Amino acid sequence: MRFNNLQQQCYDRAAFICSRSEKNSGNVEKRLLDWGLSAEDADPVLKKLIGEKFIDDERFARSYVKDKFRFNKWGKIKIIHQLRAEKISSAVILQALAEIDDEQYREALKKLLAEKDKSVKAGNPYERRGKLFRFAQGRGFEPELIHKLIDEIID
Repeated sequence: MRFNNLQQQCYDRAAFICSRSEKNSGNVEKRLLDWGLSAEDADPVLKKLIGEKFIDDERFARSYVKDKFRFNKWGKIKIIHQLRAEKISSAVILQALAEIDDEQYREALKKLLAEKDKSVKAGNPYERRGKLFRFAQGRGFEPELIHKLIDEIID
């Protein structure tokens, strides 16, 4: 496929950016449009980037899930919402989330709750549970798991 000058410049810039860090197709498409390409001109550039594996939404999702869980201590709900905002398909999201080990997930939440419990100032146990629950829910963990682990920590 032959590109015009602007398409070639945008392709080179996008390839450089994608070679330095994981990007998804939606993010790169937005950048191509911001750099002055029309939607019709951006499409072949995007297809070539995907064909040459500079962009891979599955690889992006796996990397995103791993990083957000390991470093940011996010739960699955928050990760799902953020990946949907990045316009990643549900099938790819579920596939990436399946790579999180259930026991590690449970232990990460338990550790977060135990650390937070030390700093929570509450007048009664009901208020303490509420604060811990809201904290974990804000991190994107599932309500059922939060309740189970709060019971383990407080009791």
